[in-house]
Amino acid sequence: MHHPPTRTARRLVAPVAAAALLGGGLLALQAPAAQAAGNVVKVTGSQGDWQLTVDGSPYTVKGLTWGPSVADAEKYMPDVASMGVNTIRTWGTDATSKPLFDTAAANGVKVIAGFWLQPGGGPGSGGCVDYLTDTQYKNDMLAEFPTWVDTYKDNPGVLMWNVGNESTLGLQNCYGGDELEAQRNAYTSFVNDIAKKIHEVDPNHPVTSTDAWTGAWPYYKKNAPDLDLYAANAYDAVCNVKSDWDQGGYDKPYIVTETGPAGEWEVDDDANGVPDEPTDTAKAEGYTEAWDCVTGHTGVALGATMFHYGVEDDFGGVWFNLLPGGEKRLSYYAVKKAYGADTSGDNTPPVITDMTVDDATEGVPTGSDVHVTTRTTDPDGDATTYQVLFSSNYIDENKALVPAETKDNGDGTLTAKAPGKTGVYKVYVKATDGHGNVGIETKSLKVVPPKVDGTNVAQGKPATASSFQTDPTGGCPCGAENAVDGRFDTRWAGDWSDPQWLQVDLGTSTAIKHVQLAWDPAYARSYEIQTSEDGQNWTTVKSVTDGNGDIDDLDVTAAGRYVRVNGTERGSGYGYSLYEFGVYS
Repeated sequence: MHHPPTRTARRLVAPVAAAALLGGGLLALQAPAAQAAGNVVKVTGSQGDWQLTVDGSPYTVKGLTWGPSVADAEKYMPDVASMGVNTIRTWGTDATSKPLFDTAAANGVKVIAGFWLQPGGGPGSGGCVDYLTDTQYKNDMLAEFPTWVDTYKDNPGVLMWNVGNESTLGLQNCYGGDELEAQRNAYTSFVNDIAKKIHEVDPNHPVTSTDAWTGAWPYYKKNAPDLDLYAANAYDAVCNVKSDWDQGGYDKPYIVTETGPAGEWEVDDDANGVPDEPTDTAKAEGYTEAWDCVTGHTGVALGATMFHYGVEDDFGGVWFNLLPGGEKRLSYYAVKKAYGADTSGDNTPPVITDMTVDDATEGVPTGSDVHVTTRTTDPDGDATTYQVLFSSNYIDENKALVPAETKDNGDGTLTAKAPGKTGVYKVYVKATDGHGNVGIETKSLKVVPPKVDGTNVAQGKPATASSFQTDPTGGCPCGAENAVDGRFDTRWAGDWSDPQWLQVDLGTSTAIKHVQLAWDPAYARSYEIQTSEDGQNWTTVKSVTDGNGDIDDLDVTAAGRYVRVNGTERGSGYGYSLYEFGVYS
């Protein structure tokens, strides 16, 4: 299981403080607390019959993970409370957290306050730590975290403390084999050390630790007896947590700290080879089903903070956020209904169904018209406005959604212009109703170079290059032959230095009239098109000094057996990389 980077990138990460923050005051912090000024939160009951209590009253976590900035807490927290939410979850706690705790408490909402440990965020995350030997890091965290616990323990906004996020799984990015096993044991033992320290400072709030899979729980069971409860992030797999708990023989309850619809790592790829994102309707059903499975584990699952009360309007935001750009989705209302809030008077979003993109797998040429067909209904009969947007995330990891000039043809079809670079894009249709709601659907689209009149005499011919990447990442090895194979999912990639060249042997002297270059994001800002009869003496027939990485269509009048693109200045910090080098006669 892995998580899209778009989730972890938005999380609050508490800064690392020096151990000197506590200094000689550590013993004072460890003294037994007097009567708490804030709430007293306990895990009570016995095996299979637990509950969470706040000041003695039963409390089920009806939560959302928190995305907006602390500065926006007053803006959004009343809306959170109106959804029936009683809890939010954060990933970091530091000097900036007080306004969030205060605003939550003022709105009847409590906070599961996180503490970040490396390598947080599961697969794809960095920050490797050696939990067997790095005593400096561990001492720093053992000093820092209790400082903030002591600072906020009497704040009525605090529900519990949550140490770490997905690091037991994430350690697989740093270690393997027996070393990975040792590190996982060391990490969960360290989590227990922190839990003990927190309990010394604050006996009135529970401590948990989140991981990305229930496979981490055996390590906590073995090494972290001081945790009051377990926690896991589980999306499409959330309905398996109950059986995992039953089979694991655990003697602690749990909460689910992230859940919702199927994630990018849990769905099948579509015909263009990219994850097939669930529809808005399926996402809304995902939240409903997740909550049903959590509440179905009576006496053991103490609630959930579902992902995600966020307003980011980007690739990950559309996949998971309840209100990207501040506009409410079907999922927003599904969560609101699940948590028991009144939805009877709500104006709800347009619902897009049957979205199709013409020529999505065959390919649409760069800059040409993209035709999208949708069927949209609005439950309230509101007039609907449409916008088409593109994401190049699967090309260059840019998660922004780029609006395209959109024409509503009035017959359920939309027309927009294709982007100027080749590759597989996500096409988004947003349907807004003028009442703060949005329906969003997305499909993939292959964008290909414009068709060129003539014959590509380079395709399938022998090609060589000054260098090529052999490292097995990014689809490599990326040999020269990839640039003349007629495919736009393979590429040549040269070393990260200037100059670099790629040449093709046409077999015999050939008159050429056009060259088309389909660049990868590692493109040439300056380059020359050259011809040669012997592969040794070259004539420059075209020079480019303002390359931008888009498709380059170049008319030339030349002849030669060999044709070369000679890169003299890279346009990025990487090397030179071409999907296709087309030479036309």
